[in-house]
Amino acid sequence: MEFTRRLGFRLGALLSVAILPIGLISLVQNLHLSREAERSAEIALLGRTASAAAGERALLQSALGSADALGPAILESVERPELCSELLRNFVQRSGTYRHAAFVPLDGAVECSSAPAEAPEYDLSGNPELLAFLQQPSTTVTALQNGPISGEPVVVVLQPLYRGSDLLGMTALSLTQELMRSTHAMDLGTEGARILTFNNRGHVLIAESVQGDDPALLLPRDVPLASLPGQGEATFRSRANNGQMRVFTVVPVVPGLVYALGSWSPSIAGVGLFQLSRFGAVLLPVALWIVSLAVAYFAVFRLVLRHITVLRGQMRRFAIGSREAAPPVLEDAPTEIADVSQTFHNMARILIRDEEAMEQAVAEKTVLLKEVHHRVKNNLQLIASIINMQGRLIDDPDAKRVLRSVQDRVAALATIYRNLYQAEQLDQVNADQLIQDIIAQLSTASQGAGRDLRVECDIQPLTMLPDQAVPLTLLTTEAFTNAVKYAQTPPGEDRAWVRVALSQPRPGHGLLEVENSTADGSEGAGGTGLGSQLIEAFSMQLEGTVEAESRDGRYRLTLLFTLDQPHHPTSGNNPRQVVLTSAARAGSRH
Repeated sequence: MEFTRRLGFRLGALLSVAILPIGLISLVQNLHLSREAERSAEIALLGRTASAAAGERALLQSALGSADALGPAILESVERPELCSELLRNFVQRSGTYRHAAFVPLDGAVECSSAPAEAPEYDLSGNPELLAFLQQPSTTVTALQNGPISGEPVVVVLQPLYRGSDLLGMTALSLTQELMRSTHAMDLGTEGARILTFNNRGHVLIAESVQGDDPALLLPRDVPLASLPGQGEATFRSRANNGQMRVFTVVPVVPGLVYALGSWSPSIAGVGLFQLSRFGAVLLPVALWIVSLAVAYFAVFRLVLRHITVLRGQMRRFAIGSREAAPPVLEDAPTEIADVSQTFHNMARILIRDEEAMEQAVAEKTVLLKEVHHRVKNNLQLIASIINMQGRLIDDPDAKRVLRSVQDRVAALATIYRNLYQAEQLDQVNADQLIQDIIAQLSTASQGAGRDLRVECDIQPLTMLPDQAVPLTLLTTEAFTNAVKYAQTPPGEDRAWVRVALSQPRPGHGLLEVENSTADGSEGAGGTGLGSQLIEAFSMQLEGTVEAESRDGRYRLTLLFTLDQPHHPTSGNNPRQVVLTSAARAGSRH
């Protein structure tokens, strides 16, 4: 979650909270307008459907009224079929609208009809509509593909006829489907719109078809027509039988009896537009939010972030050691950031000046300290030369040997100070190089004394403080001098030998080993003279442990001591060797 601490994220979060009420208001208003527009379109579709079925409504209402009006006349003449038929023929001829009129008794044998006198009587006892009427006598509007008299597709209006409480049969008026279809105002101004009428039982009465298209393909696939009458005026979307998603409208033509179903393509109904408007209702607040964040971020980047990035780069370069000149002050930054840049510029300039002064002072002190080491080395060499001159004037061998040992010790100290003033860092000494120089110096002296001695060295790199290097060097001098002094030719070899080894067996510890050969029966350099006392004293200064053993024709002296670490900044804390991260993180070191 480190990114949540960035300025850009926090600014975006605050702007999101600030814009949220405006976005919600815009979303609610846009959705409300979209729903209102959709509702208006639905009402318009319902109106267009009702207008398309207006002619059919007039015909059917007229037919129902005519059926009611014919009832009393049929009741008076029902016992005289010829008179009843003449009455119905005159009615059909005068109206010019109906194709046929008839009275159908309960047994289905039609004797009273508007058919020509010479036409034979017909029997409807097995007609499904008659059977359905007998089960539930009520006013019914239905369609027949083959009229019993005309043989044409007709729409039949059936009206029950009672005498008192006794059902005598039904009055039937038929209109051609072509006439009914011609009343549909399908000049709806759109291509792909269809209208269909059906009765309350879900039977299709009239269906529009264009160029032989099957009108059933435009009916809703999963919505039965019988379920629609109870909904009144309604609008719904469903997939048609042809697989196309369409909009359907239901309008009562004759309430309770006949309904009109309008089938509209989505493009005509504007469904895509409404969906787009709903999508726009959501998209507009989102776009407002994105644009606001983009403008805010651009403004913050131009005014703040880019200047902070430049300032951070200046600080990073200054932190890793770029001290050629103070970082320049940001010119076109806002006043607050320009003040920070000016403060950093002044601070860097002061630090550069102070560092230059400190480096100059350190350089002067280093030169002076090296000069001191150089003079001490020269004085020690002078003392060693004086001792050497004095030794030449003395004839006593013991006195010469004592002066020689003193001269070796002084020369060892001179070697230490020579390495100190030649070293790049005065707070540490390469002990391996120092001991090699002393061993070489003492080996040369022993070879000059006429001894045939083999000296072997295994000196590994080891860095020490001067306070430890001095006692270690002096201890090595004493141990090597004793080893040279007591080295003897072992059995089976042609000359004596001395081995010196310096290693670091584990971190923080050093190990010095001085070994010399011995003859059979000799106990080596185990005396209690001045050299042994100095070795013990120097080992105490090093806080080490000295062990000596003599066996198998050799004498070994070992010193295990603890190394003190130089008191200078390590690579992990050196300000000149820092690791800078691109962003401040917990645990990071700068």
